Amino acid sequence: MHHVALICSDYARARHFYTEVLALPVIAETWRAERQSWKLDLGLPDGSQIELFSFPAPPARVSRPEACGLRHLAFTVDNLDAVIVHLAAHGIACEPVRVDPLTGCRFTFCVDPDDLPIEWVERMPRSS
Repeated sequence: MHHVALICSDYARARHFYTEVLALPVIAETWRAERQSWKLDLGLPDGSQIELFSFPAPPARVSRPEACGLRHLAFTVDNLDAVIVHLAAHGIACEPVRVDPLTGCRFTFCVDPDDLPIEWVERMPRSS
């Protein structure tokens, strides 16, 4: 995967969430005057990216119940409990931790400032 593109309703709030709370590094930030839109390119550890866009008055995201389109973002982490503590320190609540019956991995969800679900999946320890 090269990137995932997200449109936010409040650029400053979304930028803070992705760059400060999630600590994703900024690759580039561009003001596109002709579109009255910001484009923020954020790096992910595997080299892929998140493109964060702002547009004047975007329609609200259709969410629950499940709708067609992007369902959620999912990030792999080494320590799920540490991620939950970090998010809580920033006022972000997570759902109760569950275990995927197919993979055995622990996971939880929170939401970004526009209510986009973000899943956190704990990497399974490798067997020796």
